[in-house]
Amino acid sequence: MSEALQKPDTAATQPVSARIRERIYRAKQRFHANDNISAFLEPGDLEALLDEVEGKMRGVLESLVIDTESDHNTQDTARRVAKMYLTEVFRGRYMPAPAVTEFPNAERLNELMIVGPITVRSACSHHFCPIMGRLWIGLMPNEHSNLIGLSKYSRLAEWVMSRPQIQEEAITQMAELLMRKVSPDGLAVVMEADHFCMHWRGVKDSETKMINSVMRGSFLKDAALRREFLSLINLKN
Repeated sequence: MSEALQKPDTAATQPVSARIRERIYRAKQRFHANDNISAFLEPGDLEALLDEVEGKMRGVLESLVIDTESDHNTQDTARRVAKMYLTEVFRGRYMPAPAVTEFPNAERLNELMIVGPITVRSACSHHFCPIMGRLWIGLMPNEHSNLIGLSKYSRLAEWVMSRPQIQEEAITQMAELLMRKVSPDGLAVVMEADHFCMHWRGVKDSETKMINSVMRGSFLKDAALRREFLSLINLKN
């Protein structure tokens, strides 16, 4: 028997997650919780990853001493959780960025534009507890800026937020993405959110919210513009 027949194909016997990690290592890229890794997925990987996560989740339920065989409520929980993470809650980690058509600023618009509130949903990367909130975007375009459709702001926000996140990093990612897409003179992003890692566990404080902002360009330099934007979004509503 030849050596090729005697030795199994190591790549074929590896879990799909190990193969994906190996591609990322070879590219010398990182794969933090809030990174998008879609460029390293090959056809069929997501389906295989779903099976792998289901198996690992079944082990978690077993370690929690939950009888998934006789308990009709949890018999399919491992599969449901795996599908939820890969195709819904953390979809922005495994799917490429949504297509966004960009239009030239033909009329040379240079007045303040505000989009929001955009409803955003994520999960805290510390405890995987929900983050639910609202996002506002302020833009100061210039004659060289690209304009994008109103719905595309929501699609881009969903893509960034549907990964394990912390709020401070999430809106920075959103700001960097919009600066690349739109190339405005100024950009402001404000997010207000409830964090269920505080509501549901720990101090169990259901009233506390987190509000933070990122300012770029003219919003950072021009205090009057910044005040106008913050007064118009009126966070109390």
